[in-house]
Amino acid sequence: MPVEYWILLGIAVLALLGGLAFAWWRRRQSDLQRALKGVAVEALQDVLIPNGMGGHIHIEHLILTARGILVVDVKRFEGVIFASDRMNEWAVMSKQGRFGFPNPQSTLYDRIAAVRQLVRDVQVAGFVLFPGGADFTKGRPKDVVLPAELAEQFKKPERADVERLTLAYAQHWERIREAAVPAPTRSGHRY
Repeated sequence: MPVEYWILLGIAVLALLGGLAFAWWRRRQSDLQRALKGVAVEALQDVLIPNGMGGHIHIEHLILTARGILVVDVKRFEGVIFASDRMNEWAVMSKQGRFGFPNPQSTLYDRIAAVRQLVRDVQVAGFVLFPGGADFTKGRPKDVVLPAELAEQFKKPERADVERLTLAYAQHWERIREAAVPAPTRSGHRY
């Protein structure tokens, strides 16, 4: 067989594998985006808000939900994750090997406190969200959720209730919008 045949066959196989990898990546992204959209009455993404000490703190996802305001930090790690509330560093075991990352809970709590400084009369909660592929076999720390759990716990209400909630939270959400400034984005992801 001619060399050109093998080259074309190689290119076709690479294109097929690339397409499959891209489809898998898009499905994972859409699960995350679907969960965030599924709970948001309104949302801000990648913003800086005052931290209450003269500076600013970055918030990846700030979401107005039916139950109040939600701060969401997304950690895009796949594999078995070893984590607990008391560990300073969490570990990921994946096909790429083992690596650690700082416990994200304290930063999450700082972000929640900063939002509470802006809107004292509204419930503010927060979660560290791990998209699909994260396995907490040895137990999951508090305030860590997967996309389906977030969507179930903070499900967006029916249209009539959304309008009522928007009016009820309007002044609080506007206070946040006025205080928030766009942050330089690292991920470029939008929902």
